[in-house]
Amino acid sequence: MKGFPILPAFAVLVLALSTVSIVRTQPVRITNPPPIPPPRTVFQERIAAVGIVEPSSELLSLGTHLPGVVEKVFVTAGQDVRAGAPLVKLDTRALESVVAERRSELASREAALVTARAAARKARAALADVGRMLRIAEAVSDLRSIRSEEVTRRRSAVETAEAEVAVTDAGIGVAEAALQSAAVALRGAEIDIERSTIHAPIDGRILQLRIRVGEYAPTGSTVSPWLVIGNISPLHVRVDIDENEAWRIQPGAKAVAQVRGNANLSMPLTFVRIEPMIVPKQSLTGASTERVDTRVLQAVYRVDDTHTTVFVGQQMDVFIDAGGIKTAMIQR
Repeated sequence: MKGFPILPAFAVLVLALSTVSIVRTQPVRITNPPPIPPPRTVFQERIAAVGIVEPSSELLSLGTHLPGVVEKVFVTAGQDVRAGAPLVKLDTRALESVVAERRSELASREAALVTARAAARKARAALADVGRMLRIAEAVSDLRSIRSEEVTRRRSAVETAEAEVAVTDAGIGVAEAALQSAAVALRGAEIDIERSTIHAPIDGRILQLRIRVGEYAPTGSTVSPWLVIGNISPLHVRVDIDENEAWRIQPGAKAVAQVRGNANLSMPLTFVRIEPMIVPKQSLTGASTERVDTRVLQAVYRVDDTHTTVFVGQQMDVFIDAGGIKTAMIQR
């Protein structure tokens, strides 16, 4: 009887133990569903795009005609306002002093006009008097009763009085022009006071308020607008469609928007318009160093679903019905 083969048996045992060890150390792969369901659509032919929620009036970044320190803020963020409602009032003390000065100037010009008109009446009375004396002298038939020098003197007096009337009439014109100028200056100062209060240009909601009492409100555009208003009834979605797929979009095409983070929150959109110009894609990160080399066609849709809560500036996943094989470019 031959001896038992120890080495081959030991090799088989080591191989079996190695195999068991390798199998036990392999990671267990468990398939888990995604925590957030991916966007999906019912359109068979579709265009996938990203949309931004915006007011139907678009975003209105308000400014001020005059720079100044804020004296009072009448509204808060999220407040609904009517067109013409006061929003922010600037300090107007300096302008009020200008108005008072302009009113004094106007009163002075009014007095000067009254004086000029009185002088004109006086000059006309003097003209009438010397004219009457000249007519009396010219009516004398007997040349021995009055000297010729007297008649000449009275004629000269009439000419002088006429010149004086012309001067006073011109003085009235100057006084009226000065009065009108003072009235315009006063009205300009009053308008500056009126413009120191910023009013709502439309019915809408205060979407952003970044200014407080005591802060300085500059004129012109700023990097970050300090007051943004918009009409959110209804809301619009501005959809950026890649220019490579722009030829597939049709006016009036149906669309569906889904809230990012919850694809179950889906809402139909109603076509409003297509912006006819392809533009560089809008920066969505706000970084000043961002480079954008994509051009897009923008389509605007209306959100008719008032039950789903969305906010201005929120990104949406939008799917647009491409209309099957016959697309906008080949339809005639």
